[in-house]
Amino acid sequence: MPYAKDVRILLVEDDREVAEYVARGLEEEGNRVTICFDGAEGLRRAQKSAFDIVVLDVMLPLLDGFEVTRRLRAENNATPILLLTCRDAEQDVVRGLDAGADDYLTKPFSFEVLLARLRARTRAQSGEHSKLAYADLMIDLESHKVSRGKIPINLTRTEFAIVESLLRSAGRVVTRRHLIESVWGEGRVVGDNNLDVFIRFLRVKIDGPGQARLIHTVRGLGYSLREDTL
Repeated sequence: MPYAKDVRILLVEDDREVAEYVARGLEEEGNRVTICFDGAEGLRRAQKSAFDIVVLDVMLPLLDGFEVTRRLRAENNATPILLLTCRDAEQDVVRGLDAGADDYLTKPFSFEVLLARLRARTRAQSGEHSKLAYADLMIDLESHKVSRGKIPINLTRTEFAIVESLLRSAGRVVTRRHLIESVWGEGRVVGDNNLDVFIRFLRVKIDGPGQARLIHTVRGLGYSLREDTL
């Protein structure tokens, strides 16, 4: 079975050689990979941006993988977590799963086995977890269908990614930098003007005549998805 493309993966691994090898392979499969080299930075990234799965080493500087997993689950972050470790003792496996991890892969591992585990965990997000909704706006992450009320909306891939990011933080301000990193990837040179153009397109498609406005500009910060009265 082919691996799902365009999966957003957070890879937290302090061994830079391993991290770069895994990231390179995943990107060659058509996915977007963000790398962190310690647990504290990995936690911050997982809290700040939306990912489809977190690949998390257990033995990390600052915060270990167990603690990162525990904190994410305490914040009701339901992103699938795959733990990587050299420690395969039964108590370590139980500890990781009890902390909230979804799967556990022991080093050394083959890249094909890693792909199979990732495929299984990202596929498991189908069903009710594949849909995001706020007010009468709904998107289906699996089929990439978008609707407002009963009206279907056709979005480009980039527009869809922006709406998804806004929906995941509905009611809160999403900074320009956060949007650019979550949609185009960290390190990409994308100007604010590019983002503004896509937001204008989205307003035409989503906040049409006779509909309450959902996409709001927060001056100096970014954008927010919230209900507005007509």
